[in-house]
Amino acid sequence: MSRTGFRHASVFGRRSEPHTVIIAHGDNIRHFTVRPWLVTLLGSALAAIAVGYLLATTYLVLRDDLLGATVARQARMQQAYEDRISALRAQLDRITSRQLLDQQLMESKVSELLDRQAVLSARHGIISPLLDGAKGDRLGDKVPVPKPRPDDRAEASVDDVSALAYAGTDPITTGAIFSRILSSDNAAGKETAADRADRVFVAINKSLRSIEIGQVKKIRSLTEDAYQTADTISETLSNAGLNVGVDFDKAATGGPLITIDPSRFDSEVEQLDEALKTLEMVKTNAKMLPIVDPLPGHKVTSKFGMRRDPLLGRRAMHSGMDIRAPLGFPVKATGAGTVVSAGWNGGYGRMVEIDHGNGISTRYAHMSRIRVKEGQKVVAGDIVGNVGSSGRSTGPHLHYEVRRGDRPINPRRFIAVGRALSKLL
Repeated sequence: MSRTGFRHASVFGRRSEPHTVIIAHGDNIRHFTVRPWLVTLLGSALAAIAVGYLLATTYLVLRDDLLGATVARQARMQQAYEDRISALRAQLDRITSRQLLDQQLMESKVSELLDRQAVLSARHGIISPLLDGAKGDRLGDKVPVPKPRPDDRAEASVDDVSALAYAGTDPITTGAIFSRILSSDNAAGKETAADRADRVFVAINKSLRSIEIGQVKKIRSLTEDAYQTADTISETLSNAGLNVGVDFDKAATGGPLITIDPSRFDSEVEQLDEALKTLEMVKTNAKMLPIVDPLPGHKVTSKFGMRRDPLLGRRAMHSGMDIRAPLGFPVKATGAGTVVSAGWNGGYGRMVEIDHGNGISTRYAHMSRIRVKEGQKVVAGDIVGNVGSSGRSTGPHLHYEVRRGDRPINPRRFIAVGRALSKLL
């Protein structure tokens, strides 16, 4: 280096000389020049190795703790999952048990409903003949006809309750209707199947209970009406001096209606049967009496009792009543009985006499033609002959008599009774 350069270097600072490492081994001598950058590099390498060693040592020390924490966390998660699964299984078991209980309860309720329906069907079979008899006696008109069962294919509605009540014991029909009700949506919102089942069972029980009570009420009403009708017929005939030959002391019933017990169904049916038999007996005996008009709608020209004889012109007893009608007009029997005479009978002309029992008989005289024979059975309304003017007569008319034994009685009393009882017979 020149002097000038040396001076320049001394101005800016001392020049650092590189370090030299000398290695002597016998006669061999080696030297190395250690430069600053090499020292820095070696120091950095040593520092890096030291840091790496320190980090490795720390990791090895802390690894077991980290692994233990990880294992513990996984164990906790597994335990939580297992607890959740156990809770879900317990909940599923409870739901399954509840469903089984609900199913058993539903089956028992359906079985109970089917049993009650079977009872109602059996009752219907018992009371149907009685109701037919009541309709024949004009009492069955008070029995309302149940609505027809709704179509099973229709959508579920309130009428399905009535449908179940009248479905009978057919499990297919009942099951179809019941399933449709349970699957239907509630108008106010969604209902569970259990809620719908409870609501339907309550409604069906009320409907069946109403039907059971209604049956007993209708039977009792028919019984009372039958006895009342029979009593009215008997009373009307008794007031007219007639007797139907029925003792009402054993058949009479009455008293306030306190309660309706469906368990008394059998006894109520027996009472109704007895009442209808009593009524039928009264009506049969009443129809034996001559209470029908032989020529309805025609004018009476001569009454029963004292009158001026049309041929002799003097007062005489008229044993019957004369009814004017066109020649050949049909004459009807006024009650059920047996023809005891049919032919010519002196001043009566062509005459028919009918025995009605209990000493009561009727005579139909002055006819132009006789339409019955002796020994023939007739009922009220049968044609016995035609209007004429045979025998002691002044023109076409019917001479009609009612007799008790050999004594004539006023026929108008019988005809008036028949008109009063026409709606009851």
